[in-house]
This record gives sequence, structure tokens and C-alpha cells, in this order.
Amino acid sequence: MRLLRSSAVVGGFTLFSRFFGMVRDTLLAVRLGAGPVTDAFFVALQFPNLFRRIFAEGAFSSAFVPLYVRRMEAEGVDEANSFAAEVLSILATAVLGLVVIAQIFMPWLMVLLGPGFINDLDLFAAAVMMTQITMPYLLCMSIAAMISGTLNSHGRFVTAAAAPILLNVVLVSMLLWTPGPRQDLALYLSAGVTFSGILQAAWLYLAARRAGIALTLRAPRLTESVKRLFVLAVPGVAAASATHINQLIAGSIATLQEGARSWIYYAERLYQLPLGVIGIAMGVALLPALSMRLRVGDKVGAMGALNRAIEVSMALTLPAAAALLVVPDTVVEGLFQRGAFEAADTQRTVLALMIYAAGLPAFVLIKVFSPVFFAREDTMTPMKFAAGSIAVNTVLGVILFFGAMQFAGLALATSLAGWLNAVLLGTTLARRGQWVIDDRLLHRLPRILGACMVMALGLWLIDVYAAQPAQLWIGARISADFASILWMAASVVGGMGI
Repeated sequence: MRLLRSSAVVGGFTLFSRFFGMVRDTLLAVRLGAGPVTDAFFVALQFPNLFRRIFAEGAFSSAFVPLYVRRMEAEGVDEANSFAAEVLSILATAVLGLVVIAQIFMPWLMVLLGPGFINDLDLFAAAVMMTQITMPYLLCMSIAAMISGTLNSHGRFVTAAAAPILLNVVLVSMLLWTPGPRQDLALYLSAGVTFSGILQAAWLYLAARRAGIALTLRAPRLTESVKRLFVLAVPGVAAASATHINQLIAGSIATLQEGARSWIYYAERLYQLPLGVIGIAMGVALLPALSMRLRVGDKVGAMGALNRAIEVSMALTLPAAAALLVVPDTVVEGLFQRGAFEAADTQRTVLALMIYAAGLPAFVLIKVFSPVFFAREDTMTPMKFAAGSIAVNTVLGVILFFGAMQFAGLALATSLAGWLNAVLLGTTLARRGQWVIDDRLLHRLPRILGACMVMALGLWLIDVYAAQPAQLWIGARISADFASILWMAASVVGGMGI
């Protein structure tokens, strides 16, 4: 029950943040649409966003939390906080160095991040400048991740889960009230990303001080404890970030097709809503729970927690995946098709979204399986699987993109790589005896799948026979833009009811 409550807290605030994220992306579609400038802004956003996901969504904490919990139980809270302060000092120093180096070498890095911009010097220069503006966000997120890990270890999930909301509040405010052409707006939004990072770090630091967690910056020292953390963290970060690295690779290749980076971005934002609310929230809450159970030798309890995490995550993920497969056009039209975002953009985004939806259960399972390895301080095994997943994604992505599928091939490569990673993680746990499906999960998974199939059939029938007349009826009474939003909401409620 404690795991479910913790997951509900993290998931609830993540849902609230993702709601603002959907508002932000809807406004981005209206103001920026899909095109070269938008592609450049999304490239500028994706590099610091990769590190935000690595730090803020549990990849770094996967190594830090078990060590912090062990120190807290063995030596007390003060010693644990001293360890956290040591880690914070050296992490902040290292990331600051990375930010400075990236700022200097960004014109060369952009050749890898946005190869499609090379032939347009103005667009290339704009992408470089916007990425340089957003780079300090990395430093803010490293500090925020450290503080979030300590708060989560003390069972204080609310503040850490709520912090990402600030990013969306800042960007939504700018999209609503900042005038100007697309390129100027993109520059302002880049600055807003970094400003929101400063707000998040400050918010979490003050919350930790109020909770009695003393974290101070010191002269960085590579102590034995810190060395142990980074030995675990480097492969752990690589393992937990495989999906995000695959997205980075797909986004880089997509710049070679005009508009493709934008279509992939909008599709990613839709499937990442359930991924963030369910998978990431479950993984963040599961890691401390598993670490504590394993510290006291409760292997049965740890396995039970894993089965319940799979049960709950699949009960929420599979319906979302089914809906995105059956009625993706309803969702994309309702959220994005207005202003600068045209019907042709909707069609291409829908195609990418359907492919990503097929991989959604795998992406969530990766977030659920990975903490089982991390809680046992085994980060090498998932890192190897992640490396294989990235290799498959890269090779397949290149083959499919330059074949007939183009940008859709990048989405397919990412989904297939996700399934490969999830299957390897799950079968390895089963082979080691660290995951045995219990009777409750064995009986409930088929029922969940059956309910999803019924829902998918119902949504398909509604879409085929009721969508057009219903939208015409609604559109005759309110504007067409609001009619599409209202129909999307009605479809979501109908699917939930079924």
C-alpha cells in the first residue's frame, strides 16, 4: 500500500505537470507549428532535456538512493546528509565543466545534433544559439536531482514531483504573452527553459532545508563513497536512459527531413504522458521501497512489490496504448491542429504516434524492471542491455529512414529497441529467480488485456460511426477548434467508461 501511495503521489503531480505540458505543446503547435524554426528549437530543447530526464526521472537517483538509504540506516541521517553534500559538490562541479565545454564546442556538436541544418547557415546558427542558451539547465537539473533523491529517500515525494511543473508554467506564460515572429519566440522560450531550471533548483533546496536536510556545497573531494556512487551511476545512467538516448538519435536523424523533427516531437509528447505518469512514477517510488526491503533481507516482499508494480502499471498503460493505436487522429487533431499546425502535420504526427504507442508498454516495463537491478547495486547488466538497445535503434533507424519509411522508420526503430530492452531485463530477472509471476498477476493480466480489447473495439466503432456527425453537430454550435477538443475529451471519457 505504501508503494501505491508513493506512486500515486508522484504520478498525480507528474500528471498535473504533464497536463501543463500538453497545454504548452498545444500552444507551441499554434505559435510555432512544424517547420525549420520549430525543428531547430526542438533540437535545442532535446539535448538539455535528455539530461533533465536522466537526472530528474530517476536514472541518477537509481545509483544514489540505495547508497544514501544504506548510509542513513547504518550511520544515521547526519552521515547520510554529509554523503549527499559530498556528492552534490562534485556533481555540480563536473556538470558545470560539461556545460562550459558544450557551450564552447556547440557549433561542432550541432553537426551531430542537427545534421539537417548544415546547408542552411542561418538556421544552423539559430540552433546553435538556442542550444547554448538552454545548456545551463543541465546544471540546475543536476542539483535538483540530488535534492530530489534525498527528499524521496525520506518519503517526501510531493515537492520533488511538483518541481517540473515550474518549467511548463514558465513556458506557457511566455507562449501566451510573448509577441513576435517564430524565430524571436523560439529564442525567448530557450531562455525560459534555463530560467525555469533555476526556479526548480531553488524550490527544492528550500524544501530540503525545511525538511531538516542540510545540503551544502563544499570543495569537491573524490572520497571512497563518492567513487562507489559514480562506479554505479555511470552504467546506471546509461541503462536507465536508453529510451531517451534512442529518442535523441531519432531526433538527430529526423532533422534531415524538413518538419520531421517536429512531427516526432509532438508524437513523443503524447506517448510520454502515460510513460511519465505511470512508468516513471512507479520506478521512482519502487526504487526506495525495494532498497529498504532488500536491506533487511525481505526478498519475498521485494518480489511482491515488483509484481504489484507491474500489475498497476500495465492496468494503466495498456488502455492508453490501445487508445493511441485506435484513435490517434482524434487526439492529435484535438490537441494540435490549429494555427500554424496544419492537417498535413496531423497526418504525419498520427503515423509516428501509432508506432510509438505499440512500444509504450515496453517503455513502461523498462522503468519498472530497472529499479530491481539498481536496488541490488547491479547497474552493469541493464547497461549492457541498454547498449544493445541503442545499437539496434541506431542501425534500424538509419536503414528505415533512408528506405521507404523516412521519419516513421525512426519511430519504429525506437519501439522495437524498447521491446528488446524490456524483454532482456524481464527474462534476466526471471532466470536469476528475482522475479516470479505470482498468482494474482497471472490472473489479472489476461483480464486487463481483455478489457483493453473491448475498449479498443468500442473506440473504433465510435470513431467510424459517430465521430463525423458528432463533430459536425458540435461544430455548428461552437468553433471548430473547440469542437475537436470537446470530441477528444468525449472519446477519452468514453474509453475510460468502457
